[in-house]
Amino acid sequence: MTKARTNATATPAVGRNMVINGAMNVAQRATSLTGGGAASGYFTCDRWKIETGSSAGRFTMTQTADGPNGISANCLKMDCTTADTSIAAGEFLQIHQIFEGQNLQRIGKGVAGAKQITVSFYVKANAALTFCLEMRDSDNTRQISKLFTTTTDWVRHEFTIAADEDDGSSPFADDNAQSLKMTFWLHAGATYTGGTLNTATFANQTNANRAAGIDSFYSSTDNNFFLTGVQMEVGPVATEFEQEDISTTLAKCQRYFQILAKHGLGSSGGNAMVGMAAMYNDTYLTCPLRFPVQMRTHGTLTSGSATGIFRFYRNNSNDVFDDFSTSSARTNYGIEVSNSTDMSGTAGHGGFIETKDAAAVLTIDAEL
Repeated sequence: MTKARTNATATPAVGRNMVINGAMNVAQRATSLTGGGAASGYFTCDRWKIETGSSAGRFTMTQTADGPNGISANCLKMDCTTADTSIAAGEFLQIHQIFEGQNLQRIGKGVAGAKQITVSFYVKANAALTFCLEMRDSDNTRQISKLFTTTTDWVRHEFTIAADEDDGSSPFADDNAQSLKMTFWLHAGATYTGGTLNTATFANQTNANRAAGIDSFYSSTDNNFFLTGVQMEVGPVATEFEQEDISTTLAKCQRYFQILAKHGLGSSGGNAMVGMAAMYNDTYLTCPLRFPVQMRTHGTLTSGSATGIFRFYRNNSNDVFDDFSTSSARTNYGIEVSNSTDMSGTAGHGGFIETKDAAAVLTIDAEL
């Protein structure tokens, strides 16, 4: 396993890593996924998105307690369960971390004085397989890629990315939208592999040059891929992986996704509190919820998908109901949830809502 170098002139120890959950320690949604590859989305470790296109290959994905000693106890594991050796041109399988532009301003990309960045990460696999790291400027459709080869042991790979001054007119936007994608390419067809890999500097995107030279994760059901200790920092040297308190990592992840309530998280492993609520009229229940951290944007609410999974206790009685809707009172700081289909009460009566069934979950998603 490669040991990280140190750099006396590097940026300060705290906050130098721009990657969120690079140690794969937070997995709010789930710790495992089966049948992966059929759809794109966030499934296990927070901030790590699967992007897939047109392949019959399938995988399981897990947050696994098998990280390199001294770096992280956890890693993201991909295990091929259905092979796909007939690769159509437009197929791909990617693992992304997507960055807000306002979190990248220290790089100064696209203007005079732009800085180098260094990306480092730990990987292993079942065999020697060649994959690709791509850094893609989403604001200006520019990219650069680097090949790396796995072994059966944890190895740290380090890539320094040249400063991209371009023509002085293409910086990252200073806002909360997507500006940069860090992508691990694990499978791709000729649309993305048919050219010559662009490895030297950021260049205007040509799809055929993005993943040329990679192997296919889907080539055999023997294949697996492990990833952790991912870091992106300003400067030409990969410093030691930044260790972060779990509460700090969780708060960063909650900017993009939060579990507001989930059955099983209660004090006895059962019913969990949602919040205090009141009847606005005789059929309309409203419940304001405050987020523990400010979210990136207003977010999309998801509640349970079964019958009678929430309960509103009030005035020595209760109402059982299925789900919540979102009222107009929605901000980056909180949300007002309501139900108007299952209630029969008295205006002004107050009480509290709790989960009632294992299917009860209330989440809000503001992912990029």
